[in-house]
Amino acid sequence: MASNDVKLLGAWPSAFVNRVMMALKIKSIEYEFIETNPHEKTELLVKSNPVHKKIPVLFCGDKIICESLVIVQYIDDAWVNGPSILPSDPYDRAVARFWAAYIDERWFPLLKTLRNATGEEAKIEATEKICEGLVLLEDAFVKCSRGKAFFGGENIGYVDIALGCQVGWLKVTESLIGTKILDETKTPGLFGWAERLYSDSPVKDVMLQAEKLSEVLKGIKPMSTTASD
Repeated sequence: MASNDVKLLGAWPSAFVNRVMMALKIKSIEYEFIETNPHEKTELLVKSNPVHKKIPVLFCGDKIICESLVIVQYIDDAWVNGPSILPSDPYDRAVARFWAAYIDERWFPLLKTLRNATGEEAKIEATEKICEGLVLLEDAFVKCSRGKAFFGGENIGYVDIALGCQVGWLKVTESLIGTKILDETKTPGLFGWAERLYSDSPVKDVMLQAEKLSEVLKGIKPMSTTASD
């Protein structure tokens, strides 16, 4: 498929759009980025994703693919050259999908709850639950990585993308509440993993930077720039 046939509709601060950018980067796919306001249901967005009306949306010629993790799987299947994103082993693939679903369905909602929390008690409760989730993900990292750099082993994989897109926003959240969440002592594996994503990985150039995200927040309350799938 020609690179000019690939287009991504999204907003750069969106963690879910960032997932697709990471997958495209891993596969060395050139594409056109169509910037849109995620809070405006534009004609293009509604037409291309009439069910959820959310970003990201990937256009591949006459094909339209919606929802971030579905898009990542499609990219992995459609472009067989380059590193695989999903494991080839059926069990490892199932495990990766399980943890990606956990991140989206259980862990990420807690991060949103914490960012929008107003009372101190609510913030403490949300922080504790987020940290509990990170302990589970720490264990998953140890088992999935098998002593290597990423969840996917030597290469960035499906869970790396599913969780890695949230690291920038996690850093912003830490600054907002004045509390360290991704702790080197409690979750050393994840802490080192996050450092490698930003400093020594094929996707380091597309990782969301906390400084830029903080600028986005200045005019947005409550935070909602990650409202996408």
